[in-house]
Amino acid sequence: MGTLTNGRTTIPFDNWSAPHLDWRKAGRTDLDPILKDCVILAAAPDAKGHPHHSIPDGTRMVAISDDKDQESPVLYMSRLEISKFFDGVIAGEFDEFRASESELEAAAATT
Repeated sequence: MGTLTNGRTTIPFDNWSAPHLDWRKAGRTDLDPILKDCVILAAAPDAKGHPHHSIPDGTRMVAISDDKDQESPVLYMSRLEISKFFDGVIAGEFDEFRASESELEAAAATT
């Protein structure tokens, strides 16, 4: 069995597509009660036999999924790829996809 943590609380959790991983979600989310509302990340096994030439065996990988459904698909990205994506997020390149203040307030009201 894997786990899911938000940095304050850890609970048992497995995604059926990637069992036994230790998943992490943003600290601004809650785990008690479990609010399934977040993208989750986990350190994944190193790549082996990846079909893309840019991912040689031994490449450190990150698993990405959604905690709302334990059968959610899992995407695997190299740590280099996820680092470049994080750099873009930090630089504001994806701000257009952020929830508006009213969407955040509405979500908070339902919890």
